[in-house]
Amino acid sequence: MEKPKLLAGGNPQIPKGEGDAPVQAYIDAVPGWKQEVCRNIDRLVQQALPGVRKAVKWNSPLYGAGEKTWFLGLHCFEKYVKVSFFQGGLLDPIPPGQSKQAEVRYLDIRETDAMDEAQFAAWIRQAAALPGVKM
Repeated sequence: MEKPKLLAGGNPQIPKGEGDAPVQAYIDAVPGWKQEVCRNIDRLVQQALPGVRKAVKWNSPLYGAGEKTWFLGLHCFEKYVKVSFFQGGLLDPIPPGQSKQAEVRYLDIRETDAMDEAQFAAWIRQAAALPGVKM
């Protein structure tokens, strides 16, 4: 099977699709240390929210709790993995990365960053309980 093309920053170009399979294909194609970060995020989301909806759209994995809405997305850049909380401005505490959109907040994870898994799981549970966004 042909390996997916890597776009700018090492983000894999994965065909759009619903379910776990396209998300796992994305994670399998992520280069270097970022692959383990993405695997860990996927594991934490599944543990915090069994039955989470998954999809890949715009070459980014999305996670949803409601019908046709999404609460979290991932995207790889050269030096970090960006986690987007689509209603992050409503989380407590608010994730540190600001966005041009008031409700969106980011968590950028770099190679040397230690992840606070308990805080991340709390954000997942909070985010999944919010209405989510349509995409």
